[in-house]
Amino acid sequence: MRSVAGPMYPASGQVTLPQYGRGSLCDLLPAIGARLGQAGPDVLGLPEADRWVLVLVDGLGALQLADHADHAPYLASLLRGEGDHAPFDGFTSGLPSTTVTSLTSLGTGLVPGRHGIVGYSARHPRTGAFLNMLSWDGEDDPVSLQPHPTRLQALADAGLAVGMVAPARFEGSGLTQVALAGPRFFPIHQERDEDQRVEAVVRAATAGPRGVVYAYERELDHTGHTAGVDSGEWRHQLRRIDALIERFRDELPADVRIVVTGDHGMIDIPEEHRVIVEDVPALQGDVEMVAGEGRFRQVYTVPGRARAVAERWRQEVGDHALVRLREDAVAEGWFGDVDPEVLPRYGDVVVAMLEDWAVMTRRLPGELSLVGMHGSLTAGEMYVPLVVD
Repeated sequence: MRSVAGPMYPASGQVTLPQYGRGSLCDLLPAIGARLGQAGPDVLGLPEADRWVLVLVDGLGALQLADHADHAPYLASLLRGEGDHAPFDGFTSGLPSTTVTSLTSLGTGLVPGRHGIVGYSARHPRTGAFLNMLSWDGEDDPVSLQPHPTRLQALADAGLAVGMVAPARFEGSGLTQVALAGPRFFPIHQERDEDQRVEAVVRAATAGPRGVVYAYERELDHTGHTAGVDSGEWRHQLRRIDALIERFRDELPADVRIVVTGDHGMIDIPEEHRVIVEDVPALQGDVEMVAGEGRFRQVYTVPGRARAVAERWRQEVGDHALVRLREDAVAEGWFGDVDPEVLPRYGDVVVAMLEDWAVMTRRLPGELSLVGMHGSLTAGEMYVPLVVD
C-alpha cells in the first residue's frame, strides 16, 4: 500500500475492478448535478456549491500522483486532505481504462456497457470494419453509435451555465459529439498559452450564477506515451499542470469549487515485455480482427471459435494476462450492465494485461513506439484522483 497521508492505494499491479455506482467516473457528473438541483444520486458526498470547474487531466492516475507528490505540491496537498473537503478514496475509471471510454462515461454518467464506446478501437457494429473510436475516421455519424444524451446537455437544458474549455480542434469532433455534447465551447487556440487557458476557465465559470465548466488538459498523457511516466519530461508536465490548476484556484471566485480527476493511469512497458501478435502463430488462428490497445485487447474470432481462441491465448500470455470470453467478462462486472446492442461490440475474447506486459500488433504500427500504456484493470491504470477545493 502507498499513501501521501491521504487515500491508501495498493501496489500498482493489483487487479482492480471498476467501482461503478460507488465511485467511478460515471458517478461524477450526476453528483455535481445533484448539487445543482438536478435529479440523480450523489454517491460521492460532494460539498455544496452553485458553480463548479471540473478539470480532467488526461493520463493522471492516483498512484502516479501519489508517487510524484513532490512534483505536484498543490494536488498532493488536496490528496492528503489538506483542503476543506476530504479526497475520495478508491475512485476509479471504467474498463477499459482508456480515454474514449472514460470521457464518455464521465460525460454521459453511464457505464461502458450502456454507452457503447467500448475502447480505443473496436469492430464496427454495422459494417464489421475496424473503427477507431478516438479519431472516428470513416464514420460520419458517431452519435448513431452513442445516442444517449450527455449529462452536460441535461444541465444546459435545465438553464445552467455549462461550458467546455479545450483545444479548438476538439470542437465538434467525433469524441466531443458522443461524450461531451451540450456545453458552450470556449476554444483554446494556443495550448501553451496558459494565460488564455486561465482567462477562458474564469470566463466560463462566471458566465452565470449556477453551472459547471469542463476543462481538459492532455499533455501529461501525450508525454507519458512518448517518454514514459518514469521520465523527466513527464515530471515536468506534472509540475506545469499542478501550477496551472493552482492558478485556476487562485483566480476563480472563492465560491467556485474545483474538482480534479483523471481518465486513467499509466504504466511503462519495457521492450522485453511486449508480445507481438504476428510473431506468435497461436495468437493468429481463428482470429478475424485484433482491436483495442496493447494493455487491453479485443479479439474478434471466427464464429464458433471463441473458446478455442481464448484457450490458445491463455496458453501463450495467460501468465501475464486475464483472458476472458466476452460473456465471462460481462458476468464479472468489467463493463457494468451491458445493453444487448452493445454486447457484440466487445471482442469475443478480451485480454487484460497484467504487471508491465502488453500485446502489440504490427497492423497498428503507431502503438509500437509507445513507452507508457494503459487500458487494463491494474491499480496503476484504474485508480484516478478525485480531489475538491
